[in-house]
Amino acid sequence: MILNETPIRTSKNYEINNINIADFNLPKTIKKFEGLNITGDKVLVKEEKIKSSLKYGNGKDLLSQIQNSSNINLHIILPDENEKEINVEFNLSEENENLVEDILIEAEENAKGTIIIKYMSNLKDKVYHNGQIRVLSKKGSDLNIILLNLLNTKAQNFISMENVLEENSNVKYTIVDFGGKNSITNYYTNLKGENSNNNINTIYLGVENQLLDLNYIVEAYGKSSNVNINVKGAIKDTAKKHFKGTIDFKKDCKKAKGNETEYCTILSDSAKSISLPMLLCTEEDVEGNHGTASGKVDEKQLFYLMSRGLSLKEAQKLIVRGQFNEIIESIPNEDIQNIIIKQIENKL
Repeated sequence: MILNETPIRTSKNYEINNINIADFNLPKTIKKFEGLNITGDKVLVKEEKIKSSLKYGNGKDLLSQIQNSSNINLHIILPDENEKEINVEFNLSEENENLVEDILIEAEENAKGTIIIKYMSNLKDKVYHNGQIRVLSKKGSDLNIILLNLLNTKAQNFISMENVLEENSNVKYTIVDFGGKNSITNYYTNLKGENSNNNINTIYLGVENQLLDLNYIVEAYGKSSNVNINVKGAIKDTAKKHFKGTIDFKKDCKKAKGNETEYCTILSDSAKSISLPMLLCTEEDVEGNHGTASGKVDEKQLFYLMSRGLSLKEAQKLIVRGQFNEIIESIPNEDIQNIIIKQIENKL
């Protein structure tokens, strides 16, 4: 399967225009999924399917599977300015090994809410996840979405996200991407309305032979719209990471602003990181900034920590934790913070 194509093609030498997964076939049978648990304001969640197509997504085969064979369909509606919280947890296992879900989130005018979506599995089962999340954020709404991929390193994980932001709306994503032998993420936002705002904070962690492919695309149409992409991660062993970040300033999006940064800490000589930040523009009166970097842990920091009694692994954990702390601490849920910290401890 060829997946996660960039909106603009670059030189083939970069090996980042798309991702080709050759050692995997889509499961033919998608059985009923019974590992779903919803808490919080459950009355706002309907189990119904509302079909639509994505502008980008993870490729026609995965999209077709969601449209025709999804075993979980959720429609979440946030109705008003009274802040809501909804927790959606998917537990994949030998009994519930294939999850194909379609989630539509609608925030009505001036609505507020936090939605936490968590994907979990035990350490041994070879599970499969293919999902899409669509968000419609109407005028003046304020959404906080926390997405946790805590699957094991044998899982296949594919997810597409598409967001449409109307006037004065605000959508913040916090994405924790730790699981999956192959973890492929396609993220797209349409900043449709004036003064619309999209913040994306991501941490990723790749170990063993994991492959992480992150493709973030934001198109600014609205005047004075704003996007901020902040991605931090670490890879070790023979893990590979691809980051593709595109901010596209469209005609008439005057005064729009866009920033993207990505930093990867490389913890072994055999881990591989490739990054492609892009700014596209057809409007003069805008401001765009981008930057990516990767490197090994600073030897002076390691020496300082190890001279105070820490082992090499303990020192590396502390440094990675320090780089992730800003994003972890922005999550307004202490239990989730502790889950993430425990996952970092275990994986490193």
